[in-house]
Amino acid sequence: MRRVRSRGFTLIELLVVVAIIAVLVALLLPAVQMAREAARRSSCSNNLKQLGLAVHNYESVYQAIPPSSLFPCPAINLITASQVCWGFGVSPLVSILQYIEQGNIYNSYNVSMGVYGSYPPDTSGPTAWWANTTVFNMQIAVFLCPSDTKVFRQPVTNYVANIGGPFILYGYNGPFVPLNPAMTDNGNGTYTTWNYQMSGNTGPVGLQSVTDGTSNTALWSEAVTGTNLPVQAGTGTVAEMRGFFSSNFSSNPNTLVRTPNAVMLFLATCRNLPAGTAASSTLRGTSWQMSFPYYANFGMYNHVGGPNTRQCANVQVDPNGLDIYGASPPTSLHTSGVNVCMADGSVKFIREQINLQTWWAIGTRSGQEAIDANKF
Repeated sequence: MRRVRSRGFTLIELLVVVAIIAVLVALLLPAVQMAREAARRSSCSNNLKQLGLAVHNYESVYQAIPPSSLFPCPAINLITASQVCWGFGVSPLVSILQYIEQGNIYNSYNVSMGVYGSYPPDTSGPTAWWANTTVFNMQIAVFLCPSDTKVFRQPVTNYVANIGGPFILYGYNGPFVPLNPAMTDNGNGTYTTWNYQMSGNTGPVGLQSVTDGTSNTALWSEAVTGTNLPVQAGTGTVAEMRGFFSSNFSSNPNTLVRTPNAVMLFLATCRNLPAGTAASSTLRGTSWQMSFPYYANFGMYNHVGGPNTRQCANVQVDPNGLDIYGASPPTSLHTSGVNVCMADGSVKFIREQINLQTWWAIGTRSGQEAIDANKF
């Protein structure tokens, strides 16, 4: 009886099949990645929605939007009469914890102790805050955008509050305003008023102050967190998002020319920093419970430079380069724009190409600008 032998694949046929599979995978992979990013962007938008609703709930109880910085920190050493927060204030994220289903964390916060010392905790900084490390070393999921990658050991936040802008034109004109008058901490429990121009409009505001319309005023946006690696200009937008640069544009806030043209010149200086310029700070988003004093934008953002543009100090008023006079725009790893939660609680995706005057307008709460909603 004649035996029939089965014929297997030749090497060429096998290579053809492998090549076809590789082409199909190459075609499908971008689609899968786009679908994943769309899901991440949707999750990020939902987080911002929760933060917006939390502010509304807070405002309905206290008739005020949470202060951008509760500074001086309420924790005072009764023996030395000095504040024990190492110069940091309390962020608005602490104020809204109980409105994002984190009441247990809020109730565990000991207000009489500090909000920050050294990390990890050691005796090189204030030790009073050790009473709160269990609370403030917790990473809260709603404060994270899944499109970003957490690189710091300490808890971070991807969401930042709008203080308005450009500050040199308007002062604190966003929904989030620092609570205390402009003061400098002397380190011994006393504070010296710093009377720079436009510092008088501090103190929290309510939604009734958002006369431009809550649907036309930004409340929260997002920010790519910092890094523990060096950041330099010229290394690409994604890498530079994690750094804050000194522009050396001006040296005195009281001598700034307060015109739109001056702001545009500053932005041009920021945009044209020489390649290789090192970032002065890479700390954005670290430790969600902290804010800096009134004069810095730690945990905040402003409407000066457009979304996903470079962060730059204008007048450097802090060693870390954090500067309300400069550009601290929202940033994200979403394609071509950022999510913004408006003061009415809605979330919009704002494109990088937004007209700069429109961007300035939606940053102010009462600028009386005429805004075409179709432009954003």
